[in-house]
Amino acid sequence: MSSPSTTQTPTRSDGSPRNFLDRYFHISERGSTIGTEIRGGLVTFFTMAYIIVLNPIILGGTDSFKHTLAAPATIAATTALVAGVMSILMGVVANYPLALATGLGINAVVAYSIATMAGWSWQDAMGIVVMDGIVMLILVMTGFRQAVFNAVPRWMKTAISVGIGLFIAFIGFADSGFVTPGAGTITQLGANGSLTTWPVLVFAIGLIAMVVLMVKKVRGGILIAILGTTVVGIVVELIAKVGAFSDKNPAGWKSTVPTWPTHAVATPDFSLIGHFSIVGPWKHAIVTTIVLVFSLLLADFFDTMGTMVAIGSEAGLLDEEGNPPKLGQILVVDSIAAVAGGAAGVSSNTAYIESASGVGDGARTGLAPVVTGIAFLLATFLSPLVAIIPSEAAAPALVVVGFLMVTQVLEIDWKRWEVAFPAFFAIVLMPFTYSITVGIGAGVIMYVVLQAVTGKLKQIHPLMWIIAVLFVAYFMRAPIQQLVG
Repeated sequence: MSSPSTTQTPTRSDGSPRNFLDRYFHISERGSTIGTEIRGGLVTFFTMAYIIVLNPIILGGTDSFKHTLAAPATIAATTALVAGVMSILMGVVANYPLALATGLGINAVVAYSIATMAGWSWQDAMGIVVMDGIVMLILVMTGFRQAVFNAVPRWMKTAISVGIGLFIAFIGFADSGFVTPGAGTITQLGANGSLTTWPVLVFAIGLIAMVVLMVKKVRGGILIAILGTTVVGIVVELIAKVGAFSDKNPAGWKSTVPTWPTHAVATPDFSLIGHFSIVGPWKHAIVTTIVLVFSLLLADFFDTMGTMVAIGSEAGLLDEEGNPPKLGQILVVDSIAAVAGGAAGVSSNTAYIESASGVGDGARTGLAPVVTGIAFLLATFLSPLVAIIPSEAAAPALVVVGFLMVTQVLEIDWKRWEVAFPAFFAIVLMPFTYSITVGIGAGVIMYVVLQAVTGKLKQIHPLMWIIAVLFVAYFMRAPIQQLVG
């Protein structure tokens, strides 16, 4: 962890800060300077700005989203807008060095598990996100959020994160064409078991470059690799004239043909805002809606808690009990961010662990995420550049982020089978069934069953029984709907 700059913010003779920023954000009090906070905020932005590129790739790949007629540039601009506003709000309200943006993992749940369900529209999926945020806000205001947090075993939370990591990595390999449906097998390497196309080669180059940058601890390595790989893709397209993927051109680019745009700056298009429906999900199935809201609640809920504590620990801001200052304000802003992301049609916004990069560079106050937020707002005008980035250049980030999430697997006690089996089912069923919800449900049900048959009923939190019953209903929703209907 880097130390703050030794050049302190000017103070009066009595030791009090001389300017409004220092007084409001307690900059000198926390041993930092305005310059250090600005630099930390920019470092955080360049570390997490990949979401502007990645979110259109994840969200725009589903048929239900295509019905919104939103272009990748629109998704990118709206993603940056919400991230900017919510990061600024976190800094101003909570004075905590924590930036927010569309959550990786959560957007995959929405795009590949919820929006793809039969009969569901993109607006219905965003309605689930909005309800998730509203429920979280209620839990914060009533103090019930801590009770839910305590109900789910720590190792189960870890297993959920690991499973989402595998799922994201699988999506990255599949979206790039590195993994394809096999001839006689479920999947295979590339086309015909080998890497035979230019786009897949570009993906492989990008993945290697990104891993190298991460290992070398280059700040903003993910974003640098995405942009660098895009340049490689543009060169390849100029020389090889690969073209777009189609039945007649299976060797083409999967999403976007990388060509330089006619202009780099444009007025941002925020027409995606308002593409959500709270009423729609309830028309499909009440039980399904409840389970989906709870599934997102788990992902949002526990990711924020872990990120918040990790950032506070790195910055030396936690109290004796391990709690950050202004805990209530942090959780309120995070809940509002989930609602805002859903209401804007770009999926739930949540706290970013990438904020640790800014903290490592010396950030200690809310001024850092304010700077990060301003940078995101400026980025809304650069959305045309996003349209040239192919999925083959962005997909390596999914694989790398998936790896970072999977590293938590060592925190699970694999020698205790009553823990190992539920964790295993939660982890592997997410990529195997292409559903994060299924993985969480299987893990919870297996946990309750094993605790019951091993005589550990008293160790099962009452809320876990309720959660397990809801997941059983979710898995049986088709026959239940037939009986009801």
